[in-house]
Amino acid sequence: MAGRLTLLVTGGLVFAGFAAFTLMTASSEPIDLLTPDDTAVVTLGRNIYADQCAACHGAQLEGQSNWRTPGEDGLLPAPPHDATGHTWHHDDETLFTLTKYGLAGLMENPPASGMPAYEGVLRDEEIIAVLSFIKSTWPEDLRAYHDDLNALSE
Repeated sequence: MAGRLTLLVTGGLVFAGFAAFTLMTASSEPIDLLTPDDTAVVTLGRNIYADQCAACHGAQLEGQSNWRTPGEDGLLPAPPHDATGHTWHHDDETLFTLTKYGLAGLMENPPASGMPAYEGVLRDEEIIAVLSFIKSTWPEDLRAYHDDLNALSE
């Protein structure tokens, strides 16, 4: 009986150690996710944006009018993703999380939002492509600012 208990405890410790090692060495999502200079990724992102995002955020990334003021439904209109908006104020990881999971991915008890979560709708690579397309349209100074923001997030 003692031998069996020792074997069970040892096996449990080995399993726990393996699990901890796996979690510690598993690669987490990279902070610099976006590739706005990759033509193929940007083209894919442009096409997905036109299909999934443009109806609310505008064909030219201009957003909805009065996007800083809640509408009659109490929700904020879709913001622009061009240089006039605030998208470039958020690092890659935040943009990816918001797009994939909605506000619930960023905070507990999020306020109501018209922004749908795209988990189960778009693959991670497609979300990254859309965000890469958006970033590819920003002026160089905003792209540089965004790159610096990502570096600070690492």
